[in-house]
Amino acid sequence: MTGLALQFYNQAMSVWTLGLNHTTAPLDLRGRFAYALDQIEPTLRSLRDSVVRPPEATLLSTCNRTEIYCAGGNGDVEHTLAWLAQSGGVSTALLRSHAYALRGDQAARHAFRVASGLDSMVLGEPQILGQMKDAVRAAEDAGAMGTTLHQLFQRSFAVAKEVRSSTEIGAHSISMAAASVRLASQLFENLGDIKILFVGAGEMIELAATHFAAKKPRSMVIANRTMARGEKLASRFGAEVMPLADLPERLHEFDAVISCTASILPIIGLGAVERAVRLRRRRPVFMVDLAVPRDIEPEVKALPDIYLYTVDDLAQVVQSGKDSRQAAVAQAEVIIDTGVQNFMQWLAQRSTVPLIQQLNAQTDEWRALEIARAKKLLARGEPIDAVLEALSRGLTQKMLHGAMAELHAGDASHREATAKTVTRLFLRGQGAADPNTPDGNKER
Repeated sequence: MTGLALQFYNQAMSVWTLGLNHTTAPLDLRGRFAYALDQIEPTLRSLRDSVVRPPEATLLSTCNRTEIYCAGGNGDVEHTLAWLAQSGGVSTALLRSHAYALRGDQAARHAFRVASGLDSMVLGEPQILGQMKDAVRAAEDAGAMGTTLHQLFQRSFAVAKEVRSSTEIGAHSISMAAASVRLASQLFENLGDIKILFVGAGEMIELAATHFAAKKPRSMVIANRTMARGEKLASRFGAEVMPLADLPERLHEFDAVISCTASILPIIGLGAVERAVRLRRRRPVFMVDLAVPRDIEPEVKALPDIYLYTVDDLAQVVQSGKDSRQAAVAQAEVIIDTGVQNFMQWLAQRSTVPLIQQLNAQTDEWRALEIARAKKLLARGEPIDAVLEALSRGLTQKMLHGAMAELHAGDASHREATAKTVTRLFLRGQGAADPNTPDGNKER
């Protein structure tokens, strides 16, 4: 492989990630880049058609982050940034000011930390691992998962498992759902007296319903666009189910509203909440919007007697107890460092694969030529010994031609470096002469 080809391959084998998360971008900007699970496959196809081919790519999208992982040339980062900005309807400059781009070992370390829950708003939360696995499956379905990213994510899952089993990183962590219950307890004297409406029927709503159900509220209602799914979740908690279309007319009935859907537009508007406030006659309403993008219009927060919290508002609550887990974080970082080193070592070894393939192809070509020549000689009646001699000599001459040419090319320093390489490659274990000693004699 030429120096240019090897340089290109080393670049092509790099891994990198481009993303934005709860620490770098506000909620409304993150909402522009939120993708439901069923959107990931077509989005990846669009990315690969628009930016790079044939890249390996994976898209991870959660409430707190949107990240694109790729195995390909680092030059593709800028093109991907421009594509992502266009898909979200913002300027490249705005997205760049809130995004991060990580390469090589930093990209691998980030993936391992995300999988292990170290980069989450809720330190040590386990949901992100399942979301990453879903993202990998979607990438596989889109034909975007190659060997390099497969290794990156399988190793990240293994590291996350070791972190979970070997440290107390997840001990006493407070989830978004648990934080919602804690905040509701500050507003209502007794959660057993309140009526709760859950909007949506996904994993986050299921977690929230589980936590609130433990407080035995007066009633729980689940509103969902798909009634069958809502009924399935409601049956677990003895809750009522209602069509999502009934929400505006019934909103005033509820003391607490917890919403998390995959809608791209708010489903609880300012007007509906204003009507509910009037009908409730100053009785407070606790509202939690766990969706990204928002389910509840942000102007609702300014209404009297409305206590609205978003995922970003919950950050301070879920951070409680984080300091007590710093020892576990340090232990987890050690496990992650080892995982990163092993992955980067594997990646470095992968860089020789194309060269090996090219060498095999070249030697196969030489072998085929010499065999064809030998067959012609045999057909002419040449002695077998002479044909075998010619075949072996032809092969060795072809194999050594490049090395011989390099030994006679360039200046003295080039020839010296070549001589050392040739010695190491062709005279291994033969007591080779040191090319630096006079007349090629070995040092004594």
